[in-house]
Amino acid sequence: MPSKTFVPAFEAKVGTWTYYSCLMSYAQVAREINFAHELGGNRDLGTMIQRGVGDRTGQITEYLLTNENRFLGAIIVAVWGGNANYLPLEMDSDAENQAVLAGIDRNFGVLTFDGTQQFFALDGQHRLKAIKDAVKRNPELGAEDINVIVVPHFDTTEGRQRTRRLFTNINRNAKSTSAQENIALDEDDSFAILTRRLLDDHPFLSKDKVVLVFSKVGDEGKMVLAQRSIGPGSPAWSTIGVLYDIVKEIGFDLPCTADQSKQRVTDELLDQSYMILASRLDDLLDACGNLRQRYFAAQAPKDVRAPKGREGSGHPLMRPAVQATVAKAVRHILEQELLGWDDIMKRLASLDWRMVGAPFSAMWIDTPDGRANGKMASGKDHLQLLYNLLIAHLAPRTKVQVSRALRMYADLKKDKYPVAMDDLVALIPGDADVAQ
Repeated sequence: MPSKTFVPAFEAKVGTWTYYSCLMSYAQVAREINFAHELGGNRDLGTMIQRGVGDRTGQITEYLLTNENRFLGAIIVAVWGGNANYLPLEMDSDAENQAVLAGIDRNFGVLTFDGTQQFFALDGQHRLKAIKDAVKRNPELGAEDINVIVVPHFDTTEGRQRTRRLFTNINRNAKSTSAQENIALDEDDSFAILTRRLLDDHPFLSKDKVVLVFSKVGDEGKMVLAQRSIGPGSPAWSTIGVLYDIVKEIGFDLPCTADQSKQRVTDELLDQSYMILASRLDDLLDACGNLRQRYFAAQAPKDVRAPKGREGSGHPLMRPAVQATVAKAVRHILEQELLGWDDIMKRLASLDWRMVGAPFSAMWIDTPDGRANGKMASGKDHLQLLYNLLIAHLAPRTKVQVSRALRMYADLKKDKYPVAMDDLVALIPGDADVAQ
């Protein structure tokens, strides 16, 4: 005879649904809650649920097993076989506490399951699979708790339609956190943590409006995090998303990257990483056309980006697309051990830091009235061209590599590259130019 299970729960109502918010241990969840395809008798519903369970559950499993700050949101499950027996309870309080506790036990009670019901996940199937796998590997996790929201499911045509509608509503209206929100909130991603610290502590990046974090701040706390672009009149140097990308590129080998687990690294490693990262950013900002000096010397930062009537002489590093591409090129050169950090900075400093200058003209489109009044190019081809030209200027390896970059420039821009091929080939170390 099946044994009864008693689960503390709050009864709640929304729309046409009555549901129950319960507290269950991981062990109970792993034992009691199933996937729809395991239940049988409802193939359509099984297919609907099953398709959402993918390989990424392994990441959640490792998170549960390794992260001491682990936390999972509620799982929504349907109970097969209709309503469970719900028994409302009242708190017994003395006269002294009666006024304080009045109404607190509203809708509080116990759900009784007689062991014949079955549960399947409507939302949270990845978390469910991860819990099952994690508890198998570490049974001690079974004592930890998670909130489970239980809704009744009736095995009739109308009941199946009703449950399917709930499933689609949950998944259609669910919204994952954006990349920008992850940067702003993640406490396990070292690069996100370092990005936020730069925004708080770095002498340049912490200045008001230097890095665009919010694109809109409205009434009642409504805030929209900045995307990757900057408006023509904005005083910002960059955005939070692009700064994060720069941090990841030039910080790929920081001490905090040595630990490959998903758990937050120690504060000591983060402090060491920050000091190195801040120093590298200072070097980069200075080597790239004295960006900080020009930013503070200008009447308005937008004049550094695109001085009126002379937009072509604007500073390339005021453009987020250029910032990210420069950082990407620097990382490639370091990873390939083509040059050391100091030598990269010297070669960056030797470039013509104007939008119409080489190699940044790859991202510039001339207008009929002349180069001074051109505009930024868009598209992957222009970004790839800039990357190829940066490598050719900073650390070329072969004549073929240089020739390919110049030919791509001629094809895309319909113009001859303003720097001679021989000048770039001269940067190839040793006899590397013989590699054809």
